[in-house]
Amino acid sequence: MQLHPNAQAVQDALDQASARDAEGRPSTVRVLPDAVHTAVAAAAALGVEVGQIANSLIFDADGEALLVLTSGAHRVDTAKVATLVGAMRVRRATPDFVRRHTGQVIGGVAPLGHPKPVRTLVDTALAGYDQIWAAGGIPQAVFPITYAELVRITSGAPAEVA
Repeated sequence: MQLHPNAQAVQDALDQASARDAEGRPSTVRVLPDAVHTAVAAAAALGVEVGQIANSLIFDADGEALLVLTSGAHRVDTAKVATLVGAMRVRRATPDFVRRHTGQVIGGVAPLGHPKPVRTLVDTALAGYDQIWAAGGIPQAVFPITYAELVRITSGAPAEVA
């Protein structure tokens, strides 16, 4: 089966980074039968805890894109994040802002595979799971990965974001 171009870009980035899942196998984009626009829906489709879902949230931090990879069990504290990154204001990005900076749509934003690198924070709560799942570039695509690998492949900064 041929992947959607966004999912293929994510798979190519995973391959280029030699990303691995919890069993040490190459991390591979999986296309689910239906779109999973929320962490709850993704967890249900995968049969995992909602906290194992790495939500990819794009914020507008003083006009710059900021990707926060947070546990599906958390809500991002934007004031805390603003302090962490030294921004005057951090707010949820518009759909146009998200697409412009990632090439992907809300609900399917992956941690990588973007046109250019995006500054990234990775929720330390995700470290509590052996395997986590992240979006694969479209709302029905996901891939398995470990916390350490997610930090490595995104060059993300571990942070408490909730």
